[in-house]
Parts: sequence; structure tokens; C-alpha cells
Amino acid sequence: MIFHEGSWIDSLFWRFFLVVIFVSIRLRTRLVPLKEAMPPKKKPTKKTADVNDEVVEPVTKTRGARAAKLTKITKTPIDNEEEEEQPKKSTRAVRNKADPPIKTESKSKKKNSKENGAIQPDENGVDENKGKETKRNTKRKVAEKAENVENSSVTPKKKKIVKEDGKKDTKKAKDTAATNKKATAGTKEAKPAQNQTSTKWNTIDFGNSKKSANGETNNFKITSWNVDGIRAWLKKGGLNIIEHDNPDILCLQETKCSEEKLPEEVTDLEGYHQYWCSSDKEGYAGVGVYTKEEPISVVKGIGDKEQDNEGRCLTLEYDKFYLVNVYVPNAGRGLVTLPKRLNFNESFKAYIKKLDKKKPVIVCGDMNVAHNEIDLKNPKTNKKNAGFTQEERDGMTDFLSDGYIDSLRELYPDQEEIYTFWSYMSNARAKNIGWRLDYFIYSERIKDLICDSVVRSEVYGSDHCPISLFIHF
Repeated sequence: MIFHEGSWIDSLFWRFFLVVIFVSIRLRTRLVPLKEAMPPKKKPTKKTADVNDEVVEPVTKTRGARAAKLTKITKTPIDNEEEEEQPKKSTRAVRNKADPPIKTESKSKKKNSKENGAIQPDENGVDENKGKETKRNTKRKVAEKAENVENSSVTPKKKKIVKEDGKKDTKKAKDTAATNKKATAGTKEAKPAQNQTSTKWNTIDFGNSKKSANGETNNFKITSWNVDGIRAWLKKGGLNIIEHDNPDILCLQETKCSEEKLPEEVTDLEGYHQYWCSSDKEGYAGVGVYTKEEPISVVKGIGDKEQDNEGRCLTLEYDKFYLVNVYVPNAGRGLVTLPKRLNFNESFKAYIKKLDKKKPVIVCGDMNVAHNEIDLKNPKTNKKNAGFTQEERDGMTDFLSDGYIDSLRELYPDQEEIYTFWSYMSNARAKNIGWRLDYFIYSERIKDLICDSVVRSEVYGSDHCPISLFIHF
């Protein structure tokens, strides 16, 4: 240091000058890190934290392999964030805080700070790696923001693409199905019609112009129909047959209703006399007759006490013949009632023979037997089933051999697929898989009076269809 050899004033001046410079440098060195370490003021209402206070940064959620970290750092501003204006302090206040040495953190605090990723200042309060760490933090935050933006923007696009692809796939599938349908429309076989329950009455011609062996047209018509429950038959419009067919006599079987419980529609029918024979067991068997001409007499049953309580037979006597409306017992599933059926055959045969000695007999109704193989669709598979056992068929053969004629086979001996009964199962009626169980059987001596015997398979309302016999008396 050089001093002028002058007055003592000069020497004192230079000494003061040097001291000022030294103090200024010293203060500058101490104030710079303190200023940088001061945190930005977030809320004006809160007090500004001291220089040496520690703060805990909130947990930062990152994507990918980065885990959430709780970072404890000293308040050092990041370069890419705006610094809030610091409150101005007097030089004296700064000097007072700057005079004492900076307190260092304890070992445990330093350890926690290092574990949490905090930036540690050196003993003199100067952060040697401050610039590097600041840049790293800045780059890390920029990368995280970019990653967040990328993740948030990519996901909706994927959903949208999937949705659009789904729509395209669905539309494509519909177009393909429509094309295939058009291509195969002409090649696919039509599905068989389902069993019908309603009758198109106005499309059926119930008249008949055929003549008898004597050359006469009919003047008398008898219609027979197993209704399989008269209440259900009414609901299906079965009673319309009176209006459209207009028979002289209508015989019904299997009414399944006692006379006291018959519906009013049945009992209030104008233009006909009516007679009923019901079973003692409600909802079982039963027969009924509508007749325009009042009969001479009416007999219920066949004179067999064991059989007559089931309501299976009505006999009406007219001037020229006996009409017998019958519902023959079924042999039952597993042929459990076959003996009962065979006993009825014997009693019935004897009863008809007595009547035939007085007047010709016309028997109509459900005989519950397919006499020959031509009288059912599948004879080979039904030989042991009720209605086609050898015993039942022999019983019919035996009955006819006593001088009676099966009206249909007399006129149409070789005509196939003429059936009067179809099961409700498997669309049997639509496929015409049926049985001929309903008959008109008459005495041989009125053979030349018969004009025609017809099966009305186009009339619905039961699992049986009506049959008609045209006569000229």
C-alpha cells in the first residue's frame, strides 16, 4: 500500500477509504447469497419468513417411474419462475442480520435434506452447485409438464379412435349381414308354417254337390267335432261352425264340462234342440248334440253302469234312423287303460247291434283308433302306442264286420294323408303329421243314401277337425 508523504490528513483519508472498500466488499459477499435464499412472497397477508427458515415443498406427483417425493429445500427461486417483489429493508437492518455468522443445519437436518433432494449450501453460505441444480430442476419440470400434456392428450384420442373403429366395425358387420341375406334369400327354404288356431270361415265352401248311388243330391248333413274342451273351443271361435256349416245335426265330443256349467253362448243357441251327457268327473269326457229336428227319444250311455258315468254316449232316435254320438275311451299312455277300452268296445258293439235291429244306425264321433296304416302318418313307430295297437285295430275290424261301413274308406279307399287329429306338439298340424281318429260309421242297408263324407282340415279350434256326412233321405 502506498501513502503520500504529506500531511497526516492524507494518510488518514487513505486509510478510511481502504476500510470503506473492504467493508463494502465484505458486505456484498455476505448479502448476495442471503438475498437469493429469501423465498418469494406468496400471500401479502402472511409474514415473510426469515432467511434461514426451512420450508417443505408439497408432494409432486409425477408419471412413469418417478415416485412422489416430499422435498425439503431452502427457499431458492427457480430461474424460469417469476420472482415476486421483495420488501425493501434498510441497510442497517441488513447489516445487523449479516453481522453474525450463518447458522448451519444439524447433521440430522442435513441428512433429511439430502435424502429429500434439497440443495445444500457450503459453510460460507455460498451454493456452489446452485446454477447446475437450478438448470436441472428447470429441465425436470419442463419434461414433467411435457409428459403430462402428452398423456392427457393421447388418451382421449385413443378412446375416440376405438369408438370410431367400433362404429365402423358394427356398420361393416351390418352391411355384410344384409348382403348375405340378399344373396341367400332365394336359396333358403321357407320355414314350415306354425299351427294355426283361427279359421278363415269365409274362404271355405261348406256345400257339397255330390250325389248318392241313387243319383240324388244331399238333403241332410251331420257334422261331428271333438272340441277338446267346450270353453276353449268357444274362445277360438268354434261355434261359428253353426253359422257357416249350417248342419242339421252337430255332434260334439270331449266337452269337458258339466251341463250345469255350460257357457250361455252354448245353451242359448236358437234354431237347435240341444242335449248333453257329462261325466261325473268335472272337466272330463262329455258329449253333446245340437239338432234342428226334435228327436223321438234321447238315451244317455250304452246301458253299462261301469261306463255310463263318464258321459261318453248320446243316442237320438229319429223316424228313419238312430244317431249315436260317441267318445270312445283312450288306451292311455303306456296302455294303462287298454283293458277298459277293450271292455267298452264289447259293450258298445252289443248296444249298436240292438239298435240296428230296429232301425239303421249312424255312429259318429271320436273312436280313438287309426284302423289301418293309411290312417296315420307314422304307422311303423306307433304300433305300441295308444290308438294303433293291434288289439284296438282288431276291435274296429270286428265291429265293422257286423254289417257297418266306414264312410270315408267306402268312398276314398286309397286316399292318403286324410287325418282328423294332430298333436299340439312340434307343429304337427302344419306338417300334417296326424291320425284319423274320427269316423262316420253307418249300417250297410243305407249305403245308397250316402252322398259324401268330408274332413274339414281347414277348420281350427281344437286338436281335432270336424267331419261331415252328406245324406239323401
